[in-house]
Amino acid sequence: MPAFGVWINAIWILFFAGFDAASSSYSEDQCSWRGSGLSQQQGSVEQISLHCSEGTLDWLYPKGALRLTLSPRLPSVAVGPGGSSSGLITACVKPSEQFHGAQLYLERDGVLELLVGDRLESSPPPRVRCFSRLPGERVALFLQATPHQDISRRIASFRYELRGDWTARLSLDSNPISSEEACRPCNNTEILMAVCTSDFVVRGNIRSVVEDDNLRAAVIKVSATRVFRQKYALFTSNSRLTSRGEVRTLLQCGVKPGPGSFLFTGRVHFGEAWLGCAPRYKDFQRAYTIAKAAQQIPCELPVD
Repeated sequence: MPAFGVWINAIWILFFAGFDAASSSYSEDQCSWRGSGLSQQQGSVEQISLHCSEGTLDWLYPKGALRLTLSPRLPSVAVGPGGSSSGLITACVKPSEQFHGAQLYLERDGVLELLVGDRLESSPPPRVRCFSRLPGERVALFLQATPHQDISRRIASFRYELRGDWTARLSLDSNPISSEEACRPCNNTEILMAVCTSDFVVRGNIRSVVEDDNLRAAVIKVSATRVFRQKYALFTSNSRLTSRGEVRTLLQCGVKPGPGSFLFTGRVHFGEAWLGCAPRYKDFQRAYTIAKAAQQIPCELPVD
């Protein structure tokens, strides 16, 4: 497909730029947008601007084009295997299972890459797609409406998430960092920082590990004996003593169920917990005690 055709019929999602847009279809927090192509003239481009690091876009009956800019306040950098502080920004897009009526492209340095095609009814659910932006680099997404005689059941909908940390790239998609680097155990410094910066910090045991073929991930079923912190209700109580939840990690890491208590930390991506550092709890206690005695702990945690 010629590049000029995409430019004329695309929805542009440009990062870290500002444009004015009408607010009638925005969520109150300016994180999401919902609109209809029926209100657009053929070939027109509606400009939209969102201001969060995560949210949704729902384009009903795609027609014409949209231009969306994102200027979010990114969360703090997480710590874990493969982490760095290079200023790399990772963006992930999760299309809905009923994504129809458009095609989603990534444009980088004038080169277009198809991320999500217009799905047929029999097509499998689209996968999460992630990509990165270096400081100063201009990256765009293009959502191109595809012509259909009947557009009544077509909705191009997706969730987006921008992160300044390594774990966004672990959550799916194509080999962002090596399996060896992603799966190696955290050192003591990384463990102590993960306790302070993670979306969840939980002490618990591994009940079982199952494979999620759609996500290409291992799902760790956790019985939590203590929830120190969680950003969302990831671990819910089933008794006065324990809570249960799930944590995902790469299949290549080969996580197996076994005895012992662990400290699970990590980030939440699209409502799912992804593993960061997970030392045995006794190893964490030892590292925390030594660092606290040396007054080198980055934050306090009420350890047992």
